Amino acid sequence: MTTLYSLLPDAVATITADSKQAILEALAERFARVYELEASEVLERIEEREKLGSTGFGRGVAIPHARVPGLKRPVAVFLRLENSVEFAAADGMPVDLVFGLLSPENAGASHLQALAAISRMVRDETLHAALSDAKDKEALFALLTNVIDRDAA
Repeated sequence: MTTLYSLLPDAVATITADSKQAILEALAERFARVYELEASEVLERIEEREKLGSTGFGRGVAIPHARVPGLKRPVAVFLRLENSVEFAAADGMPVDLVFGLLSPENAGASHLQALAAISRMVRDETLHAALSDAKDKEALFALLTNVIDRDAA
């Protein structure tokens, strides 16, 4: 059984942010700390991707993603926001769940497969509600890894 991306316990958090930029910065900092990456490079890559069009997926979810040199496999960060934030999402709704994905620079199909898996996961109404209601980061991580492991089986 292999998963499409890594998600470590410290990559899951509940944060307060007041803007899309603050979310992207928090995401880059979390990626840098958890996966030993350079925060400024991660932020630059995520911002470059965001300029192509918002990664606000809809229904309160954003999936910022990018390709970064030096990675061996796709890695993820999940942030639940204390408050909804305007993100220029496709449906015009603010976001409160943010699932970041970074992939190796040359990851074509694996990046798209990981994005598709995350997209399927966040479209699940039951999981969406459970993520919104989870009491702490441990509960969030348990919910996410349960789904990731189930989908990889």
